[in-house]
Amino acid sequence: MIENFFEVHHENKNSLARTGVMHLPHGDVQTPVFMPVGTKGTVKALTKDDLEEIGFEIILANTYHMYLRPGADLVKEAGGLHGFTQWNRNFLTDSGGFQVWSLSKLRKIKNEGIEFRSDIDGSKHFFTPENVVQTQVKLNSDIQMQLDVCSGFGVGRPEAERALRLSSQWAERAIAEWTIHQDSGYKGILFPIVQGNFFDDLRKESAQFVDSLGTPGLAIGGLSVGEPAEVYKEKLQYTVQFLSRSKPRYVMGIGTPEYILEAVANGIDMFDCVQPTRIARHGLYFTKKGMVSIKQARYERDFGCIDPECKCKVCTSYSRAYLRHIFREQEILSSMLASYHNLYFLHNMIHEIRDAINEDRFEEYRKNFLDNFHSGEV
Repeated sequence: MIENFFEVHHENKNSLARTGVMHLPHGDVQTPVFMPVGTKGTVKALTKDDLEEIGFEIILANTYHMYLRPGADLVKEAGGLHGFTQWNRNFLTDSGGFQVWSLSKLRKIKNEGIEFRSDIDGSKHFFTPENVVQTQVKLNSDIQMQLDVCSGFGVGRPEAERALRLSSQWAERAIAEWTIHQDSGYKGILFPIVQGNFFDDLRKESAQFVDSLGTPGLAIGGLSVGEPAEVYKEKLQYTVQFLSRSKPRYVMGIGTPEYILEAVANGIDMFDCVQPTRIARHGLYFTKKGMVSIKQARYERDFGCIDPECKCKVCTSYSRAYLRHIFREQEILSSMLASYHNLYFLHNMIHEIRDAINEDRFEEYRKNFLDNFHSGEV
């Protein structure tokens, strides 16, 4: 469908980790890549200038939320997400399927699509694979996701089989609709999504099917939905063996250093999560020595920085004592500074990961990072 969309630069000798680049409409994206989540067209507590300053090349927006407010037609009128938000690098939009799935009391899944009520005003709506593609075209997404059916950890096999069947059918319908828009000049990429819950045979079936569809990239769904960490690792390792290494692979919804490193070790190129900014609003900071909860009394007279190894503007300008003070006083600045630092930390970590892969020392880097991160020395 699209040639030369993804190039692999280097494959690490001692693991499946690799570096590469995706060529997208709003600039190249180096991989592996962590993508901040801007659910409603904004990464919470940060400006687009902050994101550019840190160095991000792609962020997320959510189709469900942008569809409900302000509406895809208005966004299109403003010049798509890029014109509306003035973020001129790349956008990935998820389909909204996860959000609709989470509204268990407000939705009904049918063969044609998903009927649901808005969590804002109770109005009734209907998502189909086709109109979700159409909505993302209006948003002018650089990467868009198919509408799929999620299933949580612990569900029975019949529910997992139905979710897989519908997701597979909807992938084909979404690709057909995407092809029409591609022929009309739309330059964005569509990724289908692997499902299958936690049943090995279903995950294998889904992975092989999704890989056969011929899209430029693909996503692994059905993970990080409440399962234990060991189950996540096991099912991720099992799934990737059925996916082509010539395509970028995206695991949805992971944002902790442990999960990111596990994903990279298994050849995953893309990941996203709201977690870094969400925990920031609760006073939690990433550091090389582990997590700092700035609300703790021991930081009241701590005039050192959050992380002596970090060169972000938060760590070079503010003390733990001050950050604790503004958090306790519920100052807006607290969320802004913590969110900036956490995203800077992960972006820098990804840079270190790429360097380690290119120098064939990823496993050494991974071990050293986790040993330090779990040292309890903060």
